[in-house]
Amino acid sequence: MAFRSVRMLPAAFQRSTTTEAAGRTKAFGTNNKRVALGEIGNKQLQHTKKSGKSNQLKKFEVKEEPSMDAMDMEDDALVDLPAGVTDIDELDASDPQLVADYVTEIHTYMHQLEVEQGVRSEYMKGIQQEVTPNMRSILIDWLVEVQVRFKLIPETMQLTVNVLDRYLSIERIAKSKLQLVGIVAMLIASKYEEMWPPEVRDFMWVADNAYSRAEIISMEQKMLRVLDYSFGTPLPLHFLQRCVKASGADSQTQKLGEYILELSTVNYELASMKPSIKAAAALNAANQIVAGKPTEWSAQLQHYSTYTADDFAEATVHMNKMLKGSEKSKHQAVRHKWSKTKTYNAISTIPELSSFIAQL
Repeated sequence: MAFRSVRMLPAAFQRSTTTEAAGRTKAFGTNNKRVALGEIGNKQLQHTKKSGKSNQLKKFEVKEEPSMDAMDMEDDALVDLPAGVTDIDELDASDPQLVADYVTEIHTYMHQLEVEQGVRSEYMKGIQQEVTPNMRSILIDWLVEVQVRFKLIPETMQLTVNVLDRYLSIERIAKSKLQLVGIVAMLIASKYEEMWPPEVRDFMWVADNAYSRAEIISMEQKMLRVLDYSFGTPLPLHFLQRCVKASGADSQTQKLGEYILELSTVNYELASMKPSIKAAAALNAANQIVAGKPTEWSAQLQHYSTYTADDFAEATVHMNKMLKGSEKSKHQAVRHKWSKTKTYNAISTIPELSSFIAQL
């Protein structure tokens, strides 16, 4: 596999944000049914005139319904939070985009979906004959560089890894096609997550033209069919954001959690772990790094993450092992990315992290 260095891309390699965006914009259809009460009344009047009946409309009566305040009081009465747990969504009720009324049900569904669209443990055994866990790590390390060059959002990178692992757990591929699967996984994830995703020709260029446009499109069609067009997978970052909100963690702790989660994408041992478990373990590790000592997984975090510290103890062991080996690992794209001060606050180089790793 020849992985072209994405750091050498020319400055002219930029996506347009006008013409191309207009071409990719989807036009959503509108409902053309005319349901104005005035029009309904006019039609009814015309009908009664033709039939010779009285044109007097039947009186419209409105039955009294319970007030919204009364309904809200009934809903509030049903909320029964455990001792020591506060309602973290209470202040979001005035913002419709935060869907405070449905957020609990949404996260319950996300926990269900992460199981349905999960990655099988040690999936390469019995499936892949030429591809190894180390090859997967090399590919993801390179894809992180591609993500940085294309300026893709973190959700795109996490979905890329999810699509890659789910496909490799089902379809056997040749070693020569691994990079093709990787760039197509990022192409699919970009279309799902990005406002202006990179084009096929962009991925052809970063792969040093190792694959033709026809090959990329053909592989995309195959991966879409194999994965049944299911890409609304809950990501570790989604669960991390919920846990951060529950804990009231500061921005540095959140960044540390995000960094640990991105390091875990390169690790094959963590590929099959549920995103919610990884998010809980990452935030717990971040809390300990910032505090400089072991911290308690509070009742608040237990409630909103749905896990106790024992539930993600195995994930914690794997993540500590991963952090300990991160500085000497051959795969340094994530650490290099998170060492940048402007975008990532140089999280991978902070003294608290180095002290934590030294004590492992």
